[in-house]
Amino acid sequence: MNALIFAAGLGERMRPLTDHTPKPLLRIAGKPLIVWHLDKLAALGISDVVINTSWLAAQFPDVLGDGSRWGLRIHYSFEGPTPLETGGGMWHALHLLGDAPFLAVNGDIWSNLDYASLPREPVGDAHLVMVDNPAHNPAGDFALDTTGQVHSEGAQRLTFAGIGVYRPRLLDGWQTVIGAVPGVEVTPPRFKLAPLLRAAMARGAVTGQHHRGRWTDVGTPERLAELDAALRR
Repeated sequence: MNALIFAAGLGERMRPLTDHTPKPLLRIAGKPLIVWHLDKLAALGISDVVINTSWLAAQFPDVLGDGSRWGLRIHYSFEGPTPLETGGGMWHALHLLGDAPFLAVNGDIWSNLDYASLPREPVGDAHLVMVDNPAHNPAGDFALDTTGQVHSEGAQRLTFAGIGVYRPRLLDGWQTVIGAVPGVEVTPPRFKLAPLLRAAMARGAVTGQHHRGRWTDVGTPERLAELDAALRR
């Protein structure tokens, strides 16, 4: 299994911290946030990791190199000056990820999830990690039922943790699902992943699991400081 780390965002909510440092390279308890992910991916036995980049992209190879210090091979998927969103970023990186299912994680989250709990292959097209709704997302994103299926709507709405296992075929026919939204006309195309996930949910092709441990969306300087203090304790 290969892995993808989403690291191309502009980090606008984190300014001024991200004026000169990409958000995934901000330090948490003494090391860059993205390194926490690399440590866990290496421990899982993954050998190839794709990191998509845009904002201050040159800093990633400067800090992380080729991944050899973790026993990894890091491949960089540069998206240009404008990030391609999650769907476009995944599509743009597919040639580096290969034909097999892959693990993808947002570069701006932290969790104590054991990646070994994830399936090597999803039953359908995707398997998502869900968490309890944080204060900044009280309505949640998707619903997880008692059989492990994920739905667009439902009683037990949870928040998508930004961690999942995907089959490349999830992006088959993306143009039909996405439609004529701004960004699809550029090369490479720019579009969100959520509509593709919702379409897969409608055909019963998305499963999930509820992570009840620690998880943080490091989306503001305040949450960054809180997480740093908690991990140092």
